[in-house]
Amino acid sequence: MSLPIDDTLLLMRSLIGFPTVSQDSNLDMIAYLATRLEASGARVEVMQDTAGKKANLFATLGPEGDGGIVLSGHSDVVPVADQVWATDPFLLHEEDGCLYGRGACDMKGFIAATIAMAPTFAQRIGVRPLHFSFTYDEETGCVGARDLAQALTARGLKPSVALIGEPTMMRVIEGHKGCCEYSTHFTGLAGHGSGPDRGVNAVEYAARFVARLLALKDTLRTRAPLHSRFDPPWTTINTGALIGGVAHNVIPSTAQVDWEMRPVQHSDFALVREDLHHYCTDILLPAMRAVYPGAEIHTETIGEVEGLIPAEVSEARDIMMELTGANGADVVPFGTEAGIFQSMGMSAILCGPGSIEQAHKADEFVTIDQMTQCLEMLDRLSLKLAAA
Repeated sequence: MSLPIDDTLLLMRSLIGFPTVSQDSNLDMIAYLATRLEASGARVEVMQDTAGKKANLFATLGPEGDGGIVLSGHSDVVPVADQVWATDPFLLHEEDGCLYGRGACDMKGFIAATIAMAPTFAQRIGVRPLHFSFTYDEETGCVGARDLAQALTARGLKPSVALIGEPTMMRVIEGHKGCCEYSTHFTGLAGHGSGPDRGVNAVEYAARFVARLLALKDTLRTRAPLHSRFDPPWTTINTGALIGGVAHNVIPSTAQVDWEMRPVQHSDFALVREDLHHYCTDILLPAMRAVYPGAEIHTETIGEVEGLIPAEVSEARDIMMELTGANGADVVPFGTEAGIFQSMGMSAILCGPGSIEQAHKADEFVTIDQMTQCLEMLDRLSLKLAAA
């Protein structure tokens, strides 16, 4: 059976044409995917969020029951605002063996390949279920995957393997750091700049908070696990923004620090959270409230995404090494939904077409060669399912 490369490219054109930026709805794209999967004989469920503006899709080929394999991708893409594209980012453009468009590699190319292969899977499926999982808001904290995990857990469904098709250049990836994003808000007391002791300068306290983040950043460099395979090998902290103030001569009453942490181990996560809690509660807040009892510090959790921990025994790794011919598996520094699947008890792995170096950038692309390799891998998976 020949590979459905032409159908895959047509599907990519359709999927890229849905402008599923995280802040917007993905319902039209999900409805399109549902129709295609139903036409292949899959049992499809669309799970809307509480606002009714976004949805996950979960579909199954083969028998009901546990032990299935999940093919997973996120439907949302990052914005194109302030990026200069050579072509329309929401219109697939093919040139010199490359397929350009927002989401081409991250990760509508992989989704298109799985949908194009669905009829083949349907013909060959054996006793092991195959699931399709397409989520919303991965780019803003893996919100959809968390909701999906809760839904599957509630119904007692236990797939055993998850393949997340993030862009890895078809390398097998068995581990990545977690990604935790926060905004810490400071509320002080405004006043005239000529009387700094009569106000509570929220920007200054935010700056002291940033200094604490920098100190923790240095501490974490000394805590790299022995033989860590990550680059860098330690947990990192990044201060993304410090926002506050209105004029040179006004004591600012509010400030905000946007920051992130990418832990390689849970003990680092606990260390940072506990240290900052005590620093704010025992040092900063008492000093602020000595002047203004209404002063506040509040940390908003934007997203806490689990890392994917390499496992000694991994069915997912073994399957993907067999399907791709790889003789080993690597780790990467960027975060994905894989840790959520792993936390549900699944053996999880990353492997997908395209390079993370192209993701989130203007003129994002994936090569036709990478898409062909992805289809070849999925075709081998279909044969493996047929033999199961």
